[in-house]
Amino acid sequence: MHNSPIKGLFGLSPQQMITQTIYSSSPCPLLPHAPMTIPELTARIRAFRDARDWQQFHSPKDLAVAIVAEAGELLQPFVWKSPDESREIARRKRTEIADEVADVAILLFEFADQLGLDLAHEMQAKIARNEIRYPADKARGSNLKYNEL
Repeated sequence: MHNSPIKGLFGLSPQQMITQTIYSSSPCPLLPHAPMTIPELTARIRAFRDARDWQQFHSPKDLAVAIVAEAGELLQPFVWKSPDESREIARRKRTEIADEVADVAILLFEFADQLGLDLAHEMQAKIARNEIRYPADKARGSNLKYNEL
């Protein structure tokens, strides 16, 4: 077994850092301390993918399928649970659920990047459209679709 240069820096092996990050509320020493913008996160995702030569497996169709698969993993703990049970599961399984949320987001960021979509712009535009479709005075407390309000 070889000595990892990372272990010398942080006192933990890479596997120990992963385990600590997964099962602890302590921050991982490899994470940036400042929040990252959507373009910064997208660049980091792209660099991760490219360092592994995975773009060949990430066509728009494959990314869309992977987003749905990961969303299914996010949904799985909540199947057939009541609203109260789902809140308890979300609290109890927060770390695992956060991993699935991150998986969906990472794939979505890459998908948008490959299609040349400015994700921040698209999200802002969609929120603006929804503000028109669902005026607060008509939609408050209602789960009706905009064309039924």
